[in-house]
Amino acid sequence: MKRAPRSDANPLLDDERIGLEGHMASDDHQSLKVWLRLLSCSTQIETEIRKRLRAEFGMTLARFDYLAQLQRHPDGLRMRALSHFLMVTGGNVTGLTDELEKEGLVERVAEPQDRRSYRVSLTKKGSKLFAKIATVHEAWVIAIFAGMSLAQKAQLQDLLGRVRVQLNDIQSSSPSPRSSPSPRRGEGAMQRHEGTFDGHPPPHPPRRQPQTPRRLPRRALRLGRA
Repeated sequence: MKRAPRSDANPLLDDERIGLEGHMASDDHQSLKVWLRLLSCSTQIETEIRKRLRAEFGMTLARFDYLAQLQRHPDGLRMRALSHFLMVTGGNVTGLTDELEKEGLVERVAEPQDRRSYRVSLTKKGSKLFAKIATVHEAWVIAIFAGMSLAQKAQLQDLLGRVRVQLNDIQSSSPSPRSSPSPRRGEGAMQRHEGTFDGHPPPHPPRRQPQTPRRLPRRALRLGRA
């Protein structure tokens, strides 16, 4: 397969900066080229936002997304709904909630109808902090897309919206698996490395060292000769 010719319009897209588009070949299907470019842009933007959040506010992107969801829901969210909005496991949400509650940024109240269920909402301190960070975050995103016109951004949003609708239709029509099969040998390592793909396959599981055979007692050796 031939590599896709690199665009000379932007000298920044060299071998070190081209990202996941470096996996693209000239004879790849157009859908694959779109997917790789979309993934490259998304990854690069997320990396830049993560770096700026940590440098300026000492905050992770996961915390920012968590506070953003609560800001959009002033009455608070149940833990399960919060997990759904953030698209993470309940354990991750619980861990973040514990940390942010200790810092006084969120509060957790038991539901009157179900004491086993909790509703989480921002405190005044958390709301004030998020408003400050969100203003700066919005300016970062505006600057990142400053090279596109308003019409181009609206067109891109519409096209990506069509992709989202099609993905939803595909997921809705796909049958849900009845039970998850037990992972085969070696698949555990692959699952641990999901989300950190860097162009290399995950490491193979360590090989078992052959066991050294035990020495037989001399008496057994003598009996064997008899």
